Amino acid sequence: MITLILPNLSENLQAILPEISLALTLVAIVLFDLIFIKSKKFLPLISIIGLIVTFSFVILQFGDPKYAFAVSGNLSFLSLDNFSAFFKLLILITTLFIVLFSMSSQEVNSCPDRHGEYYALILGMVIGMFFMVSANDLILIYLSLELLSLSSYVLAGFVKTSIRNSEASLKYIIYGSASSGIMLFGISILYGISGSTNLHEINSILQSPTANQLTFLMSILMIFAGIGFKISIVPFHFWTPDVYEGAPISITAFLSVASKAAGFAVLIRFLKITFAQGLDKSGYWQMLSYIDWQMLLISFSIITMTFGNFAALWQDNLKRMLAYSSIAHAGYLMLGVAVLSDQGLMAVLVYFSIYLFMNLGAFYVVMLIANKINSEEIDDYKGLGYSLPLLGTALGIFLVSLTGLPPTAGFIGKLYLFIALVDANMITVAIIALLNTVVSLYYYIRVLKAMFLDKTDKKVEINLSPLNYIVLLLLIAPVLILGVYFTPLVNIAKESVQLLGF
Repeated sequence: MITLILPNLSENLQAILPEISLALTLVAIVLFDLIFIKSKKFLPLISIIGLIVTFSFVILQFGDPKYAFAVSGNLSFLSLDNFSAFFKLLILITTLFIVLFSMSSQEVNSCPDRHGEYYALILGMVIGMFFMVSANDLILIYLSLELLSLSSYVLAGFVKTSIRNSEASLKYIIYGSASSGIMLFGISILYGISGSTNLHEINSILQSPTANQLTFLMSILMIFAGIGFKISIVPFHFWTPDVYEGAPISITAFLSVASKAAGFAVLIRFLKITFAQGLDKSGYWQMLSYIDWQMLLISFSIITMTFGNFAALWQDNLKRMLAYSSIAHAGYLMLGVAVLSDQGLMAVLVYFSIYLFMNLGAFYVVMLIANKINSEEIDDYKGLGYSLPLLGTALGIFLVSLTGLPPTAGFIGKLYLFIALVDANMITVAIIALLNTVVSLYYYIRVLKAMFLDKTDKKVEINLSPLNYIVLLLLIAPVLILGVYFTPLVNIAKESVQLLGF
């Protein structure tokens, strides 16, 4: 294998320039932190420069699909296609916002001596995500998932003086290690059945069924459990509310978007490359007959969105409420995957692009208010809409968009999801998703009621910095603009749905 890869080593290294750029940025942060101990304020700037350089490398790869570290033909470790490039761009945009969030976070700034580790771990997570979204091999998927997970375990407990941070980190690592072990066991069983860890090779082997059906089903469910943990679907969601509530808000926002995006990218590639054997005349994927994938995915998505929405109804902590909301959104996204077509995949990409801005925006406003009032309880938000009109209006826009109401971008995300469901003749499922959206309206409106309708004698004043205004504008603008002008986003999503080698 090494002799086959070495002759094309320079070409392979050029194919992973974004990952190399991130790794060099990580090294630069560590070295700068060691040498210039009293100049921590430059660490975010170094991170931003590295992310922008990586962004340019990813843009250059868009539209030029290729394999990297190929052993033979399409048997490669990495697929550098438009699909992976799209998710890498989402991850980079999210990371840029998280670095900007961190500069204003009291939780992060309360530990100035460990800022080097903080930004290095964030970049470690991003490197893991980048390899995840491109991986064609189960071993590489697992290794990149572990790189992502180990970094996130530490970041969840970054503020050592906070008991709830330590609790979040401990719960996260316990659940995470259990899910990783189950996933690795599933991979070992699948390897025993097929004799390979390459997704393309497993697909060709499974075309002529010789494996024990029960053993195969068990291995797939174990792998699915590991991926399900990352995307927070029921019943693999137990870590989500506690970790989201306990971790620093900037890390909670990062996990809710970037980590979930990487998880969905892995799930989609795993399904389509491993178990799809072609397209029927109407453009839907023809899956191998081992498992009724559509029914399995629909069941998981309906249970996830229903549980997430109804559990959110009872939450008094805003971060915890947004955690259950995130679980519900994972259920909506899973419906797009369950359609098993490029139309459904396009709906997932559009939804994720919009979810990025509205979810990060909600967490950002919560962070700015928590910096001042030191609370995330909904009862403490009473009357804040009048004393903080800008932040109150911004949070209202983000919550309305998360509900999926026009004229915000959240409506467009749900619209394309419902179009994909109706085209696939999944009318009943679309109605269930619509009813779930009605349920979500209640707990989002509850926050707005506390801010604008409940009276209080307390007056809260927050002095926003120019950076705060810029970040708010950068988050609000896409939510409003994409609600009325979304054609470019849809076109990019259409170009990105084709997975290399299928």
